[in-house]
Amino acid sequence: MTWNWQQADWPNFIYDATALEPLERQFLLHSGEFFGAFRHVNADDRDTLRIELIGDEALKTSEIEGEFLNRDSLQTSLRQQFGLATDNQRVPAAEHGISEMMVDLYRTFADPLQQDTLFNWHRMLMAGESDAIQVEGYRTHQEPMRVVSGRAEKPTIHFEAPPSILIPQEMNEFASWFNATAPEEKSPLPALTRAGLAHLYFVSIHPFEDGNGRIGRAISEKSLAQNLGQPSLIALAYTIQRSRKAYYDMLEHSNKTSEITEWLVYFAGTVLDAQRATLKRVEFYIVKAKFYDRLRGQLNLRQEKVIARMFRAGIDGFKGGLSAENCISITGTSRATATRDLADLVVKGGLTRTGERRHARYHLDLDNI
Repeated sequence: MTWNWQQADWPNFIYDATALEPLERQFLLHSGEFFGAFRHVNADDRDTLRIELIGDEALKTSEIEGEFLNRDSLQTSLRQQFGLATDNQRVPAAEHGISEMMVDLYRTFADPLQQDTLFNWHRMLMAGESDAIQVEGYRTHQEPMRVVSGRAEKPTIHFEAPPSILIPQEMNEFASWFNATAPEEKSPLPALTRAGLAHLYFVSIHPFEDGNGRIGRAISEKSLAQNLGQPSLIALAYTIQRSRKAYYDMLEHSNKTSEITEWLVYFAGTVLDAQRATLKRVEFYIVKAKFYDRLRGQLNLRQEKVIARMFRAGIDGFKGGLSAENCISITGTSRATATRDLADLVVKGGLTRTGERRHARYHLDLDNI
C-alpha cells in the first residue's frame, strides 16, 4: 500500500476548487447569520451558550476517539477558566485538560500556529493519562505508527503514518503551510478549503502518540476562526460524532491519494451542517428569553424549577416528553400538586400535552413565541 505521504507530490494536494466555491459562499452567508443572531442573545445567556457550545465540542471531540467525559465537570472547568465560577470545585484531570485546550483555542485563535502551541495542547489533552504516553513532544519510537482494526494476528491496516524520524521536518513544513495560507498572508486559502486541508494534512502526519484526531479538529477550528476573524463557536465535533463512521471512512479513503476533492467536499458539507446546528442552538436561546418574558411573574417556584430543567435538556427537548413522575422527581412535591402545576402550565401556554392520564407527556410550547 502506498500512502499519501509516500507519493512524489506530497504534500501538494490536488483538488477542484470550483466544486467548493458554492460551499464557501454558503459558509460565509451562514456565518453572518450566526453572528447576527448571537448578538441578540442577552449577556447572561450569551455566557451560558458559549460555555455549552465549547463544552459540547470538548465532550464530542473526545467521544469520537472513544473517550467519554463528564459534561457537568467540563462545564464547571470552563466556567472557572472564563472567570464565571464563584467556587473552586475540583475537576477531574481529563475534563480539566480538554477544557483548558478549548479555552486556549478560543482565546488565541488569531495567533500563528507554532510548535509550542501544539505541545501545550498535547500536554493538556494527556492530563491524567498513563505515564507511558510521550507528552509535550512528537513521537520518537521506531515502530510504525498505524491505525488498525481486527484480530491482533491478522490486523486490517487503515493507515500508516510517516516514521518518527521524519516528523520534525514534516511538522515544520505543516506549520509553515498553515501560517502562509491564513488571511492576509502570502498564500491565503478560502475558509472551508483551508480547514479541510489542514485536518487531512495534520492527521496524515500523525505526529503524536495519541490525541492526533482531537488536535487535528482543533486546528480546523482555529483555521475557520482565523478566516472569520473571531471564534467560530461551530459545532464541528458535535456534527462529526453523529456520523462518526462516515468521518473515518472518508479519512481512510483520502489517505491513499493526493487528489482530495471528495474529502474537501465532504468536510465542507460537515462544516455547513455544524453551522446549521449551532444556529439552531442560538435561536433556541433567543426563543428561551422570549418564553420567560411572556410568562414572567406567572410561575410558582416549582413550575420555574420544572421549566428550567426542561430548557437544560436543550434543543432536542426532554427525552420522551416530561411526565408527572419526572415533575415529582424534579420538585419533590406530591402527585396531586405536580399534576395541578403541569395543567396550569398548559393553560398559561408554557407547555403542550400529549396523551392522557399516566401516558400524559408535556413539552415546552415554543411555537407561539
